[in-house]
Amino acid sequence: MLTRATVVAAPTVLHVTRETKHRRLLFFPRALSHELAAPVDADGGGDDEGGSAALIQALDDCRSPRTLRSLHARLLHRPRLLADPAVQIKLMRALASCGDPHGARRMFDSAPNKNAVFFNVMIRSYVNHGLHGHAFRLFADMSLRHHVRPDNYTFPCVLKACAGSDHLAGGLQLHGAVTKLGLDTNIFVGNTLIALYWRCGRLSDALRMFDEMPNKDVVSWNAMIAGYAQNGQYDRAIELCEKMVALRKPKPDAGTMASILPAMSNTNQTDIHLVRKMFDEMGKKDLVSWNAMIAIYANNSMSAEAVELFSRMEMAGFEPDAVTLASVLPACGDLSALSLGKKIHELTERKRMRPNLVLENALMDMYANCGCLEAAREVFDGMKRKDVVSWTTIISAYGMHGHGMKAISLFEQMRKSGLKPDPIAFVSILAACSHSGLLNKGKYYFKCMTECYHFVPRIEHYACMVDLLGRSGHIDEAYDFILKMSMKPNERVWGALLAACRVYSNMEIGLIAADHLFKLVPEQSGYYVLLSNIYARAGRWEDVMLVRNLMKNKGIKKLPGCSNVELWNKVHTFHIGDRLHPQSKEIYEKLDVLMRRLKELGYVAETDTALHDIEEEDKEGHLLVHSEKLAIAFVLVNTTPKTPIRITMNLRMCGDCHHAAKFISSIVEREIIIKDTNRFHHFEHGVCTCGDYW
Repeated sequence: MLTRATVVAAPTVLHVTRETKHRRLLFFPRALSHELAAPVDADGGGDDEGGSAALIQALDDCRSPRTLRSLHARLLHRPRLLADPAVQIKLMRALASCGDPHGARRMFDSAPNKNAVFFNVMIRSYVNHGLHGHAFRLFADMSLRHHVRPDNYTFPCVLKACAGSDHLAGGLQLHGAVTKLGLDTNIFVGNTLIALYWRCGRLSDALRMFDEMPNKDVVSWNAMIAGYAQNGQYDRAIELCEKMVALRKPKPDAGTMASILPAMSNTNQTDIHLVRKMFDEMGKKDLVSWNAMIAIYANNSMSAEAVELFSRMEMAGFEPDAVTLASVLPACGDLSALSLGKKIHELTERKRMRPNLVLENALMDMYANCGCLEAAREVFDGMKRKDVVSWTTIISAYGMHGHGMKAISLFEQMRKSGLKPDPIAFVSILAACSHSGLLNKGKYYFKCMTECYHFVPRIEHYACMVDLLGRSGHIDEAYDFILKMSMKPNERVWGALLAACRVYSNMEIGLIAADHLFKLVPEQSGYYVLLSNIYARAGRWEDVMLVRNLMKNKGIKKLPGCSNVELWNKVHTFHIGDRLHPQSKEIYEKLDVLMRRLKELGYVAETDTALHDIEEEDKEGHLLVHSEKLAIAFVLVNTTPKTPIRITMNLRMCGDCHHAAKFISSIVEREIIIKDTNRFHHFEHGVCTCGDYW
């Protein structure tokens, strides 16, 4: 029988209340002790019908191999009860549920009189354990050797085996057979045929099956939505989901949430709002639906929403599983929500969720994104098994934090371990070389990737190389590299070149890069700002105004800079010149004191990148209230000495704030860790780990 588990991909955890657990703990011992106490007559039968009923009920509820062995032993002392076909079927189901399909087969073979139910249970046991060949052979024997006629429960099981093994030819034969028997209108058969066709890439056949079904339930809709989503037709999956919501019958369930999940990566706000509406209107939510909604937010860079929903889930009484935690951890990293990340880490230890490769990789990535490189390395070193993702994550972490040589050392350790680096691993090592100015090493690894591992460079590799060359001041070489690319450069490639032109004030190539960018992404404000910066550095204020007027005429607004700080289990957000925070008065007072001390030590505001053709004093005042400085002052007001300051930004850090942060770290004797959109800056004792190379 096709169940919702056919479509639902994400694992879940049954929500069991403390009371329910207590009752179960009491139930099993009583049932077993009652059975042991029951008298046994000469032929092994018991005279206690209540004991037999308790034993059978315990068999239905059994999910533990150890408990099942005890129950089976009791049954062996009651041959008359064990000879009952209904009990034999229950025992087969219990064996399969406890992970022993071969034990279920031994029970099946020992049964003298087998009807269709025996075959259905055994075939389903094989399918659920991925033993599709065994399922096909038993299905063939069902009619040929045992002369038992398949029914409307048999065919969905065998069709599911065809879907699981991509056995389209067998599925087509079965479709013909069910049509002849008039079972093609059966809802379970229809649902399984939909799943079979989309798994084999026959979406048109799946849709025809869906449209021709006289009755559809929520599983039918879920199967078709999953078909579109799994085959990359995301728009059609969302359209079908929208239609389902509009019809209001059947109502979406957890399976719908799991089915639409693959279509919800990097999507638009309208689609996310649709799925959230669907989620909110679900009558009964289970862990799968919560997991799916959290993952959708996390996959669309809506980290605050993901964390907020995770908190709501816990308040609703749901216990998170490994899937939940692996979904919310990236959001913690994006927000630098270290306290929540640590809480999740403690939860994984308390519930003994490790080893779990996906969860451990997510923990490592969270610590790295929160600026805790040592904690990330501890997770990495404590992993019993590491895959390429594990190595890539830690290599990327060291690269983002400016430790290029350590990243290279780890990359070489991965190669020596026998793991073959994949294209993403090469992106990480190239980016690490770029962040640390390791030009020759970067060139070596690009050549190694193409000549030793024979990977065809992707656009990400080209962007890293342009960034590496540009940061090193080789602007002309970077431009020539772009012209020789084997594919058309995208906005990331031209953007890396334009950023380098801003740093080195290369007007000529900067204008070429900007021209390409304005054609590729005419609405992207960041590139207009970069060009404005190039003009501003050259003192060409008329051109600055031309760019600003162009942005105004096109309705393009500069993305406002903001800085996030986690304190008291809450994320506090600051914008430039922000006075909305309840502690604004104290923040600005602290900032005034800091700036006076900075100037006493020789700090001079870097006003050359200010975008306004205004007096120097006004430029300095504009730089003073940047969001990074406000966030630093906020943490200083509210924390004790020596407490590290952790800030996450939505833009690149400006030169003046970088300059000021070095002074502040020396004055207040604290480590300041700032994550911008490109890398980490660790300020300590007046020095930044980036070596002013960013």
